[in-house]
Amino acid sequence: MTATQEPPAHAIGVRGDGFPSGDLTLLRFHVEQALVTDTEGLSEAELIDQIQEIESLQASLAALQASRIRAFTQANVDSHRLDDRTDVDKIHRSVVAQIQLACRVSTTEARTRVANARDLRAGLDDVRRLHETGQLSAAKVTAVAVECRDLDTTQRARVDARLAAVPDLIRYGIGRLRAMTRRLVAEIAPDRFRARVHAARAERRVTLRPAPDAMSYLTAYVPVEQGAACLAALQKAFVEVQVDPQPLTRTRGQVLADTLVERVTGQATATAVNLEVQVTVPIQALLNPTSPLPAEIPGLGPVPADLLASPEGTKSLRRLLTDHGIVIGGDSRQRTFTGLLATLVRARAQNRCTEPYCDAPVRHLDHIRRDADGGRTELENGRGVCEFHNHVREQPGWHIARAPDGTVVTRTPTGHTYRGPD
Repeated sequence: MTATQEPPAHAIGVRGDGFPSGDLTLLRFHVEQALVTDTEGLSEAELIDQIQEIESLQASLAALQASRIRAFTQANVDSHRLDDRTDVDKIHRSVVAQIQLACRVSTTEARTRVANARDLRAGLDDVRRLHETGQLSAAKVTAVAVECRDLDTTQRARVDARLAAVPDLIRYGIGRLRAMTRRLVAEIAPDRFRARVHAARAERRVTLRPAPDAMSYLTAYVPVEQGAACLAALQKAFVEVQVDPQPLTRTRGQVLADTLVERVTGQATATAVNLEVQVTVPIQALLNPTSPLPAEIPGLGPVPADLLASPEGTKSLRRLLTDHGIVIGGDSRQRTFTGLLATLVRARAQNRCTEPYCDAPVRHLDHIRRDADGGRTELENGRGVCEFHNHVREQPGWHIARAPDGTVVTRTPTGHTYRGPD
């Protein structure tokens, strides 16, 4: 066992019996001590007991964080009430951006946490109490809150009461809890539920996300009947391949995937890709054929350099040479980033927003030092950001600068600073 250490001198809220009374510094001290404690003397049952207790503690801490997020949001709104010209949307955007940086999460997750903190105090009282006592995790609370997002406080309270009356609610999985909440919403607020369904259909889209091992996820967000029809058509294609006299050399999943690519692109085969693809290739990989360094498709991740030399398809590859991850580029006298310079800025950012903790795709090319302040349109002064963060920096109190080590530093209205990724 490790030697017992005294709590930090600046820890407050310690009663005479040594138990904490809410001080976060002391709580961190106890966690640090638990991390270095020898567990060899604990039985398997004792370890499971601790794992369960830690899970409950995580849920309670998430509830505590939600209460602080709500308090910060309210304080931020109150501080702007004297200015009647202030745009409420701009205040909310600034709040979300600061929560995103403080919690080290994506902008979407920050929006969800801000909304949850609001809704848990606007009708979801029973759900909030289960969250505070560690019986419902943050993921389960989010599942409920998201389904109730479009309801007013009274309707949300009715859903909350119905959920609280469900026996063994805390034993439900996230999917089952979400489905139950959705059914209750449809029953209690049918008009709002119908409106949300119509709004969702207007949001149909197709997205592409990186996957491990030089793969990607192509996702279609479409009405359920259309999704079912697409899958049925692909399954029918597999049946046709099965009855073909030729030997079956592909699995069912491979046939479905290949058929999807062929029908969407109009290609004769899935591998006959005829598209210009931008890749960054380490110069070391060109100088040394045995180099293990991979090439990379910005925004989609690494691919083996030798795969780019495959004779399959008629890929047109635009190669950008890198040295230790740095893309070599030039500058421009234009006010906006265009042409090759824009390509280089996006490639250096790997087509992901360079704001800390944000993984959103690059939508805007931003001057680190504003053009209005004399900033030049050159690679060193450019950064790729999402639409949200490009607008946030224009709010009062936000400052962006490049540090001597090359990283981009963001300072928020509260005076906190955050360094972007290298």
